[in-house]
Amino acid sequence: MAKWLHSKNKRNKLDDGLSKTKESFLKKISRVVVGKSKVDDEVLDELEEVLISSDVGVETTVKIIERIENRVKNSKYLNVSELDTLLKEEIEAMLEENQKQTAQDYSLPETNDPYVIMVVGVNGVGKTTTIGKLAYKYKQQGKKVYIGAADTFRAAAIDQLNVWAKRVDVPIIKQSMGSDPASVAFDTLSSAKKNNADVVIIDTAGRLHNKVNLMNELSKIQKVMRKVIPNAPHDVMLILDGSTGQNAFEQAKQFTNTTNVTSLALTKLDGTAKGGVVLGISDQFKIPVKYIGIGEGIDDLQIFNKKEFVESLFRKI
Repeated sequence: MAKWLHSKNKRNKLDDGLSKTKESFLKKISRVVVGKSKVDDEVLDELEEVLISSDVGVETTVKIIERIENRVKNSKYLNVSELDTLLKEEIEAMLEENQKQTAQDYSLPETNDPYVIMVVGVNGVGKTTTIGKLAYKYKQQGKKVYIGAADTFRAAAIDQLNVWAKRVDVPIIKQSMGSDPASVAFDTLSSAKKNNADVVIIDTAGRLHNKVNLMNELSKIQKVMRKVIPNAPHDVMLILDGSTGQNAFEQAKQFTNTTNVTSLALTKLDGTAKGGVVLGISDQFKIPVKYIGIGEGIDDLQIFNKKEFVESLFRKI
């Protein structure tokens, strides 16, 4: 019973968080089928426009339309009333085929040393909030968590992270603004290892105006981390702001070209109708989307489940 209630609550939170995207997406699809009886070229052309305007992205949209075209060819007559189901099935199938398995819960791999997550992303995408919520999730799992404030470029970043560390009640390692970020990372991992921590989350600066400097800085941080924990970081997580739509694609391209990103988190989906960006990014970058942010609350960071996300997108409001 408790498990069912938890699942229902999670589903309701996802539906609420995606409400703006759902409303916009479903309205656009309903306009496509008005006055039509079967799925023909005209309907597919209009559906293509709907997907692109919903920030799914051109490449992913083309894939989805091609898949539906193949289904239509194999059926003599497809009623437009089946379009929702058809579209949902093909999006689900595409995501399952194209993306590696993502996290199912907040468990961590077994390691002798603390598990190290290095968080990257431009300023303003919700890095600090995501780190705080992630630390909270791990703390709820009984894990010993350390946070490292290695974004020393902005005093506000250190202050905000400090607020979250106090709120979640986990140790934070920090230095003054302008300090060497690699030094902060080194101190954090050293302290975490000495105190038998389970997980370490390291914040980094997100300045894209000079990619060479950014790449050098991230490389230096990783190199220094490995002096303490040989395989660190175990996860390089890129945070993207889902409300920026196509700009999130561009940021993903920039960072994946700069460093070896191993997971993604998309934030601020509750405040936007551009949630379709999750589908495009999940499909195109072949990097697991681990988490989605669907609200302001400390509990509003969810594991990204491809099937549940698509089901929610098509669930009637």
